[in-house]
Amino acid sequence: MSEAMARAASARGARQRAQTRAALIKAAQRLLAEDRAHVAILEITQLADVGMGSFYNHFESREQLFEAAVDDALEQQGAFLDLVTTDLDDPAEAFARSFRMVGRLHRLVPELSKVMLSHGAALVASDHGLAPRALRDIAAAVAAGRFRDVEPTAALLIVGGAALTLGEHLHQHPEVDDAALTDTVTQSLLVMLGLSIEEAHAVVSQPLPGPGGPLDELLAEIRPA
Repeated sequence: MSEAMARAASARGARQRAQTRAALIKAAQRLLAEDRAHVAILEITQLADVGMGSFYNHFESREQLFEAAVDDALEQQGAFLDLVTTDLDDPAEAFARSFRMVGRLHRLVPELSKVMLSHGAALVASDHGLAPRALRDIAAAVAAGRFRDVEPTAALLIVGGAALTLGEHLHQHPEVDDAALTDTVTQSLLVMLGLSIEEAHAVVSQPLPGPGGPLDELLAEIRPA
């Protein structure tokens, strides 16, 4: 086999391995969203349409796979939040937009939402997703004088708890207007963090990114054609 053929074969193998791993992660995310985290590995591989032996080429255990599935979901969320806040200079506005978008994701992409909520309070301590970005924006807003009398880590615990309970409430009460409730919670958080009611209302009244941008990219990632 020539060197060029060997490189091509190696590239094909790498693509196949990546596709298999992605299929296993997607299957695990589906099971987490359905609250079925205790199924047998055989059922996972069948759902992913991969061979049983392929599982152990990528993961040592079912628990390791589900941890990777949650991390993948959080990375998707984090990349999305980075994209929708990239045009903002005010960290208070960046925090508010991120929280408002995350609140809407519970209904827009319930699959992603349920995967993240399945991890519960551990999300607040995660290095991925909303938590590190919220902490970054809270700390920046404190440094800029936008948030006052706030300790960033303590504030993150409150914000994280609000995000989790908001998501659970929206899933349990489909009749609730998710956008209105999310914006009300966001405004209350902004006031708690030090903005006046008028300032908080003005921030929450700002338009959010619409279709045709990062949201479409996120939907395509979660629901590939």
